[in-house]
Amino acid sequence: MAFGKGCHLHLIDGSAFIFRAYHALPPLTRKSDGLPVGAVAGFCNMVFRYIEDAKNGDAPTHAAVIFDYSSKTFRSEIFPDYKANRPPPPEDLRPQFPLTREATRAFNIACKEMEGFEADDIIATLARQAREAGGRVTIISSDKDLMQLVGGGVEMLDAMKNLTIGRDEVEAKFGVPPERVVDVQALAGDSVDNVPGAPGIGIKTAAQLIQEYGDVETLLARATEVKQPKRRQTLIDFADQIRLSKRLVTLDDAAPLDFTLDDLEVKDPEPAALMAFLNQMEFRTLTKRVAEKFGLEVPVAAPAAVSETAPERAGAGARATTPAAVPEAPFDTAAYVCIRDGETLAAWLAEARATGILAVDTETTSLDEMQADLVGVSLATAAGRAAYVPLGHSRGGDDLFGGVERAEGQMDPAEALALLKPVLEDPAILKIGQNMKYDWKIFARQGIRVAPIADTMLMSYAMFAGLHGHGMDALSAEYLGHTPIPIKELLGSGKAQITFDKVAIDKAVPYSAEDADITFRLWRRFAPMLHRAGVTTVYETLERPLVPVLAEMEMAGVKVDTAVLARMSNVFAQRMAGLEAEIQEVAGQPFNVGSPKQLGEILFEQLGVEGGSRGKAGAWSTGADVLEDITTLEDTNPQAARLAAKVLDWRQISKLKSTYTDALQTHVNPDTGRVHTSYSIAGANTGRLASTDPNLQNIPVRSDEGRRIREAFVAPAGRRIVSLDYSQIELRILAHVADISALRDAFHHGLDIHAMTASEIFGVPIEGMDPMVRRQAKAINFGVIYGISAFGLARNLRIPRAEAQAFIDRYFERFPGIRAYMDDTIAFAKENGFVRTLFGRKIHTPEINDKGPRAGFAKRAAINAPIQGAAADIIRRAMIRMPAAIAGLDATMLLQVHDELIFEVAEADVEPLIGAARDIMEGAAEPVVKLSVPLVVEAGQGASWAEAH
Repeated sequence: MAFGKGCHLHLIDGSAFIFRAYHALPPLTRKSDGLPVGAVAGFCNMVFRYIEDAKNGDAPTHAAVIFDYSSKTFRSEIFPDYKANRPPPPEDLRPQFPLTREATRAFNIACKEMEGFEADDIIATLARQAREAGGRVTIISSDKDLMQLVGGGVEMLDAMKNLTIGRDEVEAKFGVPPERVVDVQALAGDSVDNVPGAPGIGIKTAAQLIQEYGDVETLLARATEVKQPKRRQTLIDFADQIRLSKRLVTLDDAAPLDFTLDDLEVKDPEPAALMAFLNQMEFRTLTKRVAEKFGLEVPVAAPAAVSETAPERAGAGARATTPAAVPEAPFDTAAYVCIRDGETLAAWLAEARATGILAVDTETTSLDEMQADLVGVSLATAAGRAAYVPLGHSRGGDDLFGGVERAEGQMDPAEALALLKPVLEDPAILKIGQNMKYDWKIFARQGIRVAPIADTMLMSYAMFAGLHGHGMDALSAEYLGHTPIPIKELLGSGKAQITFDKVAIDKAVPYSAEDADITFRLWRRFAPMLHRAGVTTVYETLERPLVPVLAEMEMAGVKVDTAVLARMSNVFAQRMAGLEAEIQEVAGQPFNVGSPKQLGEILFEQLGVEGGSRGKAGAWSTGADVLEDITTLEDTNPQAARLAAKVLDWRQISKLKSTYTDALQTHVNPDTGRVHTSYSIAGANTGRLASTDPNLQNIPVRSDEGRRIREAFVAPAGRRIVSLDYSQIELRILAHVADISALRDAFHHGLDIHAMTASEIFGVPIEGMDPMVRRQAKAINFGVIYGISAFGLARNLRIPRAEAQAFIDRYFERFPGIRAYMDDTIAFAKENGFVRTLFGRKIHTPEINDKGPRAGFAKRAAINAPIQGAAADIIRRAMIRMPAAIAGLDATMLLQVHDELIFEVAEADVEPLIGAARDIMEGAAEPVVKLSVPLVVEAGQGASWAEAH
């Protein structure tokens, strides 16, 4: 039916329905998997009631439910702070948004949204089109922003109150007719949407002004005629802000829609589709009502959705919200299947297509994903329903040609991967893994890009960081009450250890399939727990999307010049020899500098250092912390202090040589000629990434020797290394969270923050400041973030402890807000057992209420975690956004080193890359967090990392 005269269009404000439904009903979860569905249930009931009421009244000929696509619209471009005050949706509401779209389609009602425009703009555009076509419009909403559309055949209906809103009702609310509502809103502003308006002018005053002057432009043109001095000056001073506000509140009735009014013709629900959706949601009562409506039998349904208890909705405390669940089915390794042919594999993959879920795991010959060979793939489609696909097992002997003889009863790898590829890449099938980044890379090397994914390790990390590890064996024992088959039973240990391709297939099946089974069960266990723990957003925006980003970086690798490393190794060896001679001269005798036992005897027995401790074997302890303490004894035992300092220097050079200049040469991949580090997403409780095999994050940056190592990280010919590094990001976050005005002002004005701090606490001018004084302030600035003690500061600065304590005391006197932040954070941790970052990351502090040294460490960790964690969250957000931002450039993100991102870029794209990456990094906190200090990113580029940094 073509839309025209006599037609009646109903436009339903979908967001209003969702939020009313969410707050009207108690929390509900789907019993089968714990998915929150309370808002969906309420939404479905409201839509069903709407359909029934519409048929009994003035029935529409056309109808649509209109949704907001996202929070980013053209208004955000005009005014970045638009709607910045709005809190994020509740954790348990987020996963329900897409389900309400599915519900709308299940009721066979047009479901419309549009990127870059709010639902209100789509409604405004449709209302104008319908009015021009001669039809009538009813907007089902009570949103005041839509009241500007009322009139000329357009009315509103508040469905909750069954109240019609026409011109009279709008004028009663705003004091002006609908066509002047935007003028009143422009003056009064809107605190909910963060529309600034005119300071001090509310709705009533705004209405009086518009009644007198007609509209905003006339009012501003005649502002000097306004009698009240304060009001007159406000209108003059804030004229541009008022005009901006009018642009923000005026709905765009010319949105470029990709559908027409004719597409919105009312259609009856298709009973089968609707019943299937309601049954899937486990809405038994509504399913029964709909079945009765259509004269259908009620299907055999899954258990009804259940109410959550208050504690479950409140979220997890220090532990999981519920005890370990009894598995859906007992573990039975004998029931696992060995898939040896394409027909059987195709049948298993059909199960995954039917359910939309597949747990997957790989078996390989090595933990190095870049060199490992694929041996087999394990799958699970349900709890207890698991299989193993052997692909690369050998008999263990050699064939006639000197190669490895292939074991019988396996699938051809090419055939298996050809069957797996469409499923692993199907956007409609969720692929579940444990440490999915490893498997992602294994499949990527086979030409398969796995997506979408879920990762049980990262689910655990989001919920339980600080409580326990996140390996599969530990999680299985903790949450499934099951101990997996130990890998040692298959591979052995020590010199006799074999690789997985040498494992007999009959032994590989139960071990491998069990891994997929456990992973599937953990996912079923963890998925409903995320929202209860209040970390759904953390997992969905900071953890899961990072997997493919890191995987691509790791696979790209970084080029290393081994000749440079070899030369450095020689230089370091010479430097060590020189230091050994100096050390023995200070000691007054020859000894093995690398022997902690001999060093301890000289320091504590011959040079008389007091307060030492011995290990279990009776030798004196001479760890770095002990030597650092001894270096502070310059006044009382100068010989021991100089000896300790020289040994620390020798140890640093020795570590650089063994860990980097020697070891890095062995890490160069023979196939790529590059070094491929591996990042552990769940390696640190605070969200910081950990780099291993090799560790590229611990290369010292403050010593000349450490900086020289970066000279070996180079770009190929025609390309450059680009480094972008956050400037003092943790101090900036501290200034924000502790609300320190002096630090905030310094960052806003681009001052030297360490010099400013030194000036504040030591009372010295910034101009001509002694570099040593600035260094002391810098040590305090960074030390405070880590809860440093006078003992630790004295060690860092190599000064007496009393002097260090005096520095700290003066620091807190000058910046009392930092002490208040520390005290408040510790109190929160003690009460709740965890702390949170600005982005919702939860870091547990289980030892915070203990006695003794553990409590001290836990308190320092609690103070640091929200700051370091927020910095880690920000750079994660930047990394996740980066691929899209630089997609058009010949550039690759290679490394993340704490607050720094390193890229390899074609020479022609260096400046565009720096501009694009800097924009992403400096805006990474938004829109979730609006920091009170600017984020600043320093960029550099060169032929090597050393030049770029």
